Amino acid sequence: MSTQRWHGHVIGKGAVLAGCTALVVGLTAAGAQAHPQQQRDPARQTLPADDGWASSGTGTSGGAAADAAHVYTVSTWAEFRAALAADPGAPRIIKVKGTVDAVSEGCDAFEAPGYDFAAYLAAYAPETWGYDTDLSAEPDDSPEGLRRTSAAAQDQAIKANVPSNTTIIGIGRNAQLKGASLQIKAVDNVIVRNLTFESPLDCFPQWDPTDGDTGNWNSEYDAAVVYGSTHVWLDHNTFTDGEFPDSAAPIHFGMVYQQHDGQLDIVRGADLVTASWNVFTDHDKTILIGNSDSESTAVGDRGKLRATFHHNLFKDLVERAPRVRFGQVDVYDNHFVADDDYSYSFGVGKESALVAEHNAFTLPDGISPAKVLKKWSEAPLTAAHNRVNGRTVDLIAVHNAEIPAETLQSGAGWTPTLRTKVDPAKAVPGLVDRGAGAGRLR
Repeated sequence: MSTQRWHGHVIGKGAVLAGCTALVVGLTAAGAQAHPQQQRDPARQTLPADDGWASSGTGTSGGAAADAAHVYTVSTWAEFRAALAADPGAPRIIKVKGTVDAVSEGCDAFEAPGYDFAAYLAAYAPETWGYDTDLSAEPDDSPEGLRRTSAAAQDQAIKANVPSNTTIIGIGRNAQLKGASLQIKAVDNVIVRNLTFESPLDCFPQWDPTDGDTGNWNSEYDAAVVYGSTHVWLDHNTFTDGEFPDSAAPIHFGMVYQQHDGQLDIVRGADLVTASWNVFTDHDKTILIGNSDSESTAVGDRGKLRATFHHNLFKDLVERAPRVRFGQVDVYDNHFVADDDYSYSFGVGKESALVAEHNAFTLPDGISPAKVLKKWSEAPLTAAHNRVNGRTVDLIAVHNAEIPAETLQSGAGWTPTLRTKVDPAKAVPGLVDRGAGAGRLR
């Protein structure tokens, strides 16, 4: 039998092979135990069982089944939209690298010939136009008509339609979609992770003289909208107004020239959505669930609009975190950090069934916990085990004591079961502040 020398010992060749095999197996097992993250490809991860409403039924796997030919890495807006449109019906994974800018050429690129904002302001100034007539009948060659044409060009340019069975994931810590509106519309099974969304800026808001007593500017484009879609998981993203905060918006006709809409809207019969470990920051109208009280809309929304929000950071927002109509919405283990512009967090809307538990709120001096809840319609809710500035607070009781004209009823009428680990509200600020947002996916 041939022999080899191993650390000074003479052993048989077969023993050497067996020993080497054992060593390799041992190192592999040790490595896997020490670094389990290395054994997982985040782009192929699926939503865990029982992780919110999006885990219901068939669950949410996005593009995990994509073959190698349908894994795309993109770094431009044209590449991103091409990857979404390619080979309809195939599962796909789209990896976003760096900043993908939907408006890289600026608002001027969308302007119709002859459009002039100064002329628009001159034509529709309240002292000239008044407040009794809207602009819908203005002809195509009017300032409003040219604004409509310009707005249509932007609409076509910045919206991206996401197909079913798709995962969109940022690479590394700095992946960003800037000025884009992600349309998750009439599809099923979508995952969006590890991306910073800089809210799209509406280049051409419309003045509506009849909106309220003194008119208002109305803007379009959500950073992401879930419209009539099911099984959607949004995880470890950051939603922000970025370099165009509302606080820097000018005033025209006595009103803020509003160029932002929502950060995330869930509307028109959308259902089974989980939003986890995201950051929503520096925004006004943040999340809308159900977009209308009208009976025509309610027919498609009743029994749907079921969504879960957990371990998200809601920071320096004004309102709608979220504002709810119709849906059974579970909001637990989130951290809400307010500034002096704070209006409310939870909007209790028509036929909503909101459960808000184990959340933590950090409010500035002078902001009462009574403002956390805002009543829009008669709809009971459950709000338990929440903490405000380090103390347990009964949010419904304090709201009713300080705002008796908007008395809220307790008891949403359902008990969430699709939850993974529920952390105590006391631990939530530390956990969420360290772990939420793009670039923190583990």
